[in-house]
Amino acid sequence: MPATRDYYEILGVSRDASDKDIKSAFRRLARELHPDVNPDDPTAEERFKEVAEAYEVLSDAEQRARYDRFGHAGVHGAGGGAGAQGFGSFQDIFDAFFGGGDMFGGAGGPVAGDDVLVATGISFVESATGTEREVTVDRVEECATCDGSGAAPGSEVHTCGTCQGQGQVRQVVNTALGQMVRARACPACDGRGREISTPCGDCRGRGRVRARSQVPVKVPAGIATGQRIRLAGRGGAGDLGAPPGDLYVEVRVDPDDRFIRDGLDIIHGVDIPVTAAMTGTTISVPTIEGEQEVEIRAGIQPGAELRLKGKGFPVVHGREHGDQVVVVGVRVPRITSDEGREALRPLAEHLEEHGDDGDDEGFFGRLRHAFR
Repeated sequence: MPATRDYYEILGVSRDASDKDIKSAFRRLARELHPDVNPDDPTAEERFKEVAEAYEVLSDAEQRARYDRFGHAGVHGAGGGAGAQGFGSFQDIFDAFFGGGDMFGGAGGPVAGDDVLVATGISFVESATGTEREVTVDRVEECATCDGSGAAPGSEVHTCGTCQGQGQVRQVVNTALGQMVRARACPACDGRGREISTPCGDCRGRGRVRARSQVPVKVPAGIATGQRIRLAGRGGAGDLGAPPGDLYVEVRVDPDDRFIRDGLDIIHGVDIPVTAAMTGTTISVPTIEGEQEVEIRAGIQPGAELRLKGKGFPVVHGREHGDQVVVVGVRVPRITSDEGREALRPLAEHLEEHGDDGDDEGFFGRLRHAFR
């Protein structure tokens, strides 16, 4: 009989829940409510079917849209819909109970290695130009004594008699859906398919040991704080025959008092004397490639920006470059004596009435008015 309660309420999710949230909620509830897990609860089977029906509707985009618009009437009745089977995907239900894998075999066996995350710090300039680092990694590695086989050197290794070298055994499981064939790791050989007469003394037959090692890392130019570099296959070693995990290096860029990063651009501020702003000059500014001379035109205004093409950050593994933007500030001297004011009065009379931006109350205008 179809459920009458709201499907979202049954799964315990909001109406705007993502497909991932819906699947996660179903799997959690399926594990909790499955009749095989609750043999003494006479209501478990009905509650389980209710959860499965809700998932069948909400996991299908077309049925979910009809349900959101018309409620239960939109997914029951002519045309099938929920209630045709009363259960979600067989594979999803199987995954919920047995943790994934193919319901007809393929579960168990050697386990892949773990991914490993480490961090490293670099300077601002190194983040723009690229560099190399060595990072210290604690991970599971193949045992050097037995080359990862788990067997003591010179000892014999035999095919497992229980699983005949397959690494897994199968068993029939009775569920509410009927009989299913479940594959799991062979308990005699732990999924290895082999039996070791004399285990390695260093790894105790596991073929793996925990070790600390130094790993070289190339940090690409243009990288930013928080970005990660992936080194495929450099993580923890897997079981015999299983692939290793990956190594991820998260980069932290140290701040630099001279520079600020803005996307691909680099911002640098420089202060010049007011006389240099009025008459023009040439100054030296730092860049990620070293010092560079920059010409300051006469009459430059405070806050003006000078752009050094191609002196910014590159796109990681790309050709595009940002610029360095030099923001000009003007240092105005403080005049504290009457003699100083009198000395500047002739200069004030010769200042232009308007600044470059046409602002009567710009810097030069204000300076000129101060001596009237």
